[in-house]
Amino acid sequence: MRHKIKGSKLNRTSSHRKAMFANMATALIMNEQIKTTLPKAKALRPIVERLVTKARNGTLAARRDIISRIRDKDAAEKLMSILATRYKERPGGYTRVVKAGFRYGDRAPVAYIEFIDRDVSAKGCMTPIVEIELSDKI
Repeated sequence: MRHKIKGSKLNRTSSHRKAMFANMATALIMNEQIKTTLPKAKALRPIVERLVTKARNGTLAARRDIISRIRDKDAAEKLMSILATRYKERPGGYTRVVKAGFRYGDRAPVAYIEFIDRDVSAKGCMTPIVEIELSDKI
């Protein structure tokens, strides 16, 4: 029986699920919008909602707990400073899931998960900018 067991397994082990959700939460915090499958987006939403609610406390214990869950200090800093102040007056519901059709290869339902009132310029900020000088190559 599955009494008091929340969430789906998503065909992964518990350690793989935990690492996947930590990575997805980090990407969502840094970019404020990510594209993933619909079941993953629905499973990620309560995890991120709890992180934002915890960040609103602003205590050192909350910061340490967030870092232990997502394992990224830059994302934890953005969550504690920018997102926590943005959603200080909001009682909950910090994210939305928007369906985006089906993936071409396997017809998996695809969705965007994003923060409400997100910063559009934050998208793609995790990708490093690489400068190539042509004078060195010639």
